[in-house]
Amino acid sequence: MKIISVRKTPEFKDEAIAYFQKSWPDVLPVIYEDCISHSLTAKNALPQWYLLRNEDHIIGCAGLITNDFISRGDLYPWINALFIDKMHRGNAYGALLIDYAKRDAKAAGFEYVYLCTEHIGYYEKYGFQYIGKGYHPWGGASRIYEIEL
Repeated sequence: MKIISVRKTPEFKDEAIAYFQKSWPDVLPVIYEDCISHSLTAKNALPQWYLLRNEDHIIGCAGLITNDFISRGDLYPWINALFIDKMHRGNAYGALLIDYAKRDAKAAGFEYVYLCTEHIGYYEKYGFQYIGKGYHPWGGASRIYEIEL
């Protein structure tokens, strides 16, 4: 397994955009295209976008961003868009992406990382703690988790 930082290896930009768009079809395609493209020349440490590669195949992805379309703008950075292909789930590959994002966040000077989800039980396995609810612009709510770095 290898984690690819799209920012450090921009030649993966188009492959990353396509993979995120395929993995999160409910998100407008232009969102990932715009976010990932502009991350390559960002002046700050964020955003970051990651791919998980198994030999020559991408099997997962995640991002590290300043806000995951959630009302809690006082909290950041956020791990977002964590996805592992169905046939590779159950192997703790998500933890590899989480750990990579945590290392980048810590190197950038952050003390905590956050995420929002409706899953219960998955992120707790990796040390995240539920801290409350946040609200999305489209009217939904999500559980917010944090972990100290």
